Amino acid sequence: MGACMSSGNDSDARAKAHSDALQRQLDEDNKKLKRECKILLLGSGESGKSTIVKQMKILHKGGFSPEERLQYRPIVYRNLIDSAQEVIAEIKKLGYEYESPQNLLLAEKIYAYNLDPRQKGTSSERAVLYGPEPYDPSSTVNRGLTFNHEIAEAIDVLWKDPVITRVMDEHSDEFYLMDSANYFFKEVMRIGEPDYLPNQDDVLRARQKTYGIIETRFMMGQLSIHMFDVGGQRSERKKVTSIIFCTSLSEYDQTLLERRSSIINSRWFLRTSLILFLNKIDVPLERHFHEYTGGRDVNKAAKYILWKFMQLNRAKLSVYPHLTEATDTNNIKLVFAALKETILQNALKDSGIL
Repeated sequence: MGACMSSGNDSDARAKAHSDALQRQLDEDNKKLKRECKILLLGSGESGKSTIVKQMKILHKGGFSPEERLQYRPIVYRNLIDSAQEVIAEIKKLGYEYESPQNLLLAEKIYAYNLDPRQKGTSSERAVLYGPEPYDPSSTVNRGLTFNHEIAEAIDVLWKDPVITRVMDEHSDEFYLMDSANYFFKEVMRIGEPDYLPNQDDVLRARQKTYGIIETRFMMGQLSIHMFDVGGQRSERKKVTSIIFCTSLSEYDQTLLERRSSIINSRWFLRTSLILFLNKIDVPLERHFHEYTGGRDVNKAAKYILWKFMQLNRAKLSVYPHLTEATDTNNIKLVFAALKETILQNALKDSGIL
């Protein structure tokens, strides 16, 4: 009988130990879940979303390896040539003249140049005819693209012509030109070298269309961050801790306010905080907003745009605005350091602790 009682006690002890182990595992998993935050990255095209994702890789995942940077070389080539050809096309349309006949010849040479001989016309013309061009860095065509050094020299000379400055200063809102164009024009001779390898700044400024969902995971202190650059898939919307909405202040006259309204008042985000990145501080607002009187003062311009946003905030979401420069790693590092507490508070609210 004693032996039977001893056997029963051992069995109970094993069951209790197993139960305690399971409970500890559940508690640990629960703590881990409470430290995980999902952030949805939203905004219009060229608002800086993809640059923010790149900055997270630089700040939290060791940056870009030489092999990864090499994949950006054809993207930089395309950005540079497309931008140069767009400016030249606008000069033709306006009927402006170059400072010298030699520069006209250089412009014609650049305009006729194709990285891929199978493609004709500027990126805007190709988009009208064939739709947007998805970029595949692994394709044989893109990996094999080379940039003629003579074209690099031609761009370097042509961009000193006063007509270029005139068109870009007086007519920049009349045609599409990527924000990084001036940067690439200044770096054209380095980019034109045969052994060119994009550096970190080149990667941050390189632009390509993104399709589908891009997920980035990284640790920010004790927080495990899952950042989604997503086209609005509703299955992810329900589980979001915070939204980062990027808006380009240099494109205030191009972005529809209706889209911002649909996001900030969406039923999917009623319990979500909105982190607003006011990015790419640029051009005078009074050109399109006649009631604005702040001139080129950056802080006044940002406050005005924030006021326009808050007028749309019928859902009364908590909005945390930040002035950002997405291509400046130090700026983004400081902004996310300030955001860390906000993201943590949102995660605790989402888990029911607060």
